[in-house]
Amino acid sequence: MNKPVNLLLGLLAIVLLAAPPFLKNYGIYLLSYWLVYVIANMGLNLTVGYAGQKSLGHAAFFGIGAYTVAILLKAGFSFWLGLPLAAIGCFVIGLGLGFPALRVQTIYLAFATLGFNTAVWLVMRNEEWLTGGTYGINGIARPGLFGFSLDGSLAYYYFVLAVTVILGALMGGLLRSPWGKAFTALRDNPIRAESLGIDIQRYTLLSFAIGAVYAGIAGALFASLVQFIEPAPFAVGTSFMMYLMVVVGGPGYFLGPLLGSAVGVLLPEWLRFAQAWYLFVFGLAVVLLMLWLPDGLLSIPDRIRARRLAREASAARSAAAARVGGAKS
Repeated sequence: MNKPVNLLLGLLAIVLLAAPPFLKNYGIYLLSYWLVYVIANMGLNLTVGYAGQKSLGHAAFFGIGAYTVAILLKAGFSFWLGLPLAAIGCFVIGLGLGFPALRVQTIYLAFATLGFNTAVWLVMRNEEWLTGGTYGINGIARPGLFGFSLDGSLAYYYFVLAVTVILGALMGGLLRSPWGKAFTALRDNPIRAESLGIDIQRYTLLSFAIGAVYAGIAGALFASLVQFIEPAPFAVGTSFMMYLMVVVGGPGYFLGPLLGSAVGVLLPEWLRFAQAWYLFVFGLAVVLLMLWLPDGLLSIPDRIRARRLAREASAARSAAAARVGGAKS
């Protein structure tokens, strides 16, 4: 990343560390909620933005992670057992979901993942003996860490922030590794990638599995954040919203989930001054954004750079034509 991006990240880190103590509980909760979605969308960005797969089932993994922790806590087990089990379970199920991607692509794959999300949501709603059905599971405790309680809103916020930074660093390392190059090659041209010796089946499955792990961890954090879960937050509408966040932020951009989640989570809150019209204003803003920036907000520097290069190339051609004309005369 270049110096302006590093400077922006540094300023953002200072704000995220210093501002929350001056906020009310709802403001802290909203920032925690945003970070949870940043984690989930980091995984979806890997699947969609870097590996080029179409997934509309991400909310299912979000829910699997949340219910895994909630059920284990209800049974008397520790959050620190539920969190890795949620990640492992999502990894295994994500591998299974990746198999349709080996046979179908584009819209057909999107429908397959959409069906998976619907099936998982129906289990959450109808299997009351396990999930509580529409009554949900309440009283979900927040964990302790090294003897410190994370029950307070501020303490839990800093915990979620730390997890977000760690997972972001791991994702950055993955994307800079040969695996990251393989994911990008899979997105750009699968046939060329296979001709270069990349096992496209393996990386397709891994893109779903790793993306699912991030969603599962986010779901586990979400369960302890809200302390009550029921099926509604994990329906297909949430998968559409997550996909929208990735697209708005910029698929295939490392910071896309950060910006896209802010648009999806924080922007509607800032638009509440419009009262009953705030969702209409939000939807209209997203439509206009997609018309103007189909590659997301983070494509703005690239578009500016491309236009500058085009102007320079045009000026160079005009200068060359003028020199040729002067020489002939």
